[in-house]
Amino acid sequence: MSAPLLDVQNLAVRFPTRTGTVEAVRGVSFTLGRERLGIVGESGSGKSQTGRAILGLTAPSAQVTADRLRFDGQDLLTISNAERRRLRGKRIAMVLQDPKYSLDPVMSIGRQIVETLRTHERVSRSEARKRALAMLEAVQIRDPERVFDLYPHEVSGGMGQRAMIAMMLIAGPELLIADEPTSALDVTVQLEILAILDSLVRDKGMGLIFVSHDLRLVSSFCDRVLVMYAGRVVEELAAKDLSQAQHPYTQGLLNCMPKIGASRHPLPVLERQAEWAR
Repeated sequence: MSAPLLDVQNLAVRFPTRTGTVEAVRGVSFTLGRERLGIVGESGSGKSQTGRAILGLTAPSAQVTADRLRFDGQDLLTISNAERRRLRGKRIAMVLQDPKYSLDPVMSIGRQIVETLRTHERVSRSEARKRALAMLEAVQIRDPERVFDLYPHEVSGGMGQRAMIAMMLIAGPELLIADEPTSALDVTVQLEILAILDSLVRDKGMGLIFVSHDLRLVSSFCDRVLVMYAGRVVEELAAKDLSQAQHPYTQGLLNCMPKIGASRHPLPVLERQAEWAR
């Protein structure tokens, strides 16, 4: 059996504050092959911080520890900053949730995509532009020549998100961490973006960590699902079996979703239990 692409064991992320230490991630463990792994949970459950810790994007004040945090055999806890910079964007990439805060407001969209590519590959400006335009077209931007020269504030949230996805995919990463990558997109574009991500996993053998609040989307798109609550994983199961989840927190999340043809007014409220966070 081949070694996993990503191996995470007992990952913890802590933030010292004036009133004590906040444990954002507590003892998270999982492995990832060349597959689609969904991470679901409420806001504040630790989903995004798990992804940021893998990529080394946590705040400088954060304390990140793990028994093992390895990507393709490389220890992510001990590599130098220079090695991490070479890794980030080329072999591991992350699509952040809100393009308004992720894209550089004083650089055109095309220039940012070209810069990403030329940071990791020796290509001419003309070749980089050609590949950037092709990637913008691949994420269903109708007029890539026009969008290439626009600034982030000149495009809609959905188009900005697609530009961010194009920038993260341009260098052909082996692992993509997608933090709510389709939240700003309409349903038809959402399906097109998911098809692109699916083809990368299937055809190019990329590993994908898909962070989302949308349980229905994760159950239909991913291979496996991790359910997080209060910084830790409370359940792991095959995506197709999500409706048969055993943990009361997962069952509560599923029960809170509206159902077509059923009387759901008012919607049930998730009643949390203290032992879930232990």
